[in-house]
Amino acid sequence: MHQFTLKQLQQHLHAGDFSCRTLIEHLLARISQHNTALNCFIHINTDQALQQAELADSLFRQGKAGALTGLPIAHKDIFCTQHMPTTCASKMLADFTAPYESTVTAKLLDQGMICLGKTNMDEFAMGSSNESSYFSTCKNPWDLSRVPGGSSGGSAAAVAALLAPAATGTDTG
Repeated sequence: MHQFTLKQLQQHLHAGDFSCRTLIEHLLARISQHNTALNCFIHINTDQALQQAELADSLFRQGKAGALTGLPIAHKDIFCTQHMPTTCASKMLADFTAPYESTVTAKLLDQGMICLGKTNMDEFAMGSSNESSYFSTCKNPWDLSRVPGGSSGGSAAAVAALLAPAATGTDTG
């Protein structure tokens, strides 16, 4: 199920082919298995993602699920989130948790998307290779001797490695 597009996942969830919890557990297991080598996630949102999956499954059972309900996403670590650290890949913000949700994360959360975690990036998104992160270099899943490139390399690597079907990124500069 990790190879499905968001549209395909939406169809499978609405058809009841598998539960949101099953989907999220599957992706969290893949992240656990591959993140050490790839370093594409700075923070993995295990507990909250599983809670969100339970809520999404409840909405499906009640017939109240929306178009994005239960769909997994990863967020570049530049977007503020209330319930997990937002470090911008910097030592200076290593322990920072925002008192608010960014607009993009809030809108996706309000639509029922499930955040798998925060992805690695160039520190403060100032770079083009994903090598300047305080949390170490992110690796290209197709060739571990290379970087994924871009300041949103963790998001790109997570999607390319099939750890998340979608991820946010930015265009800096």
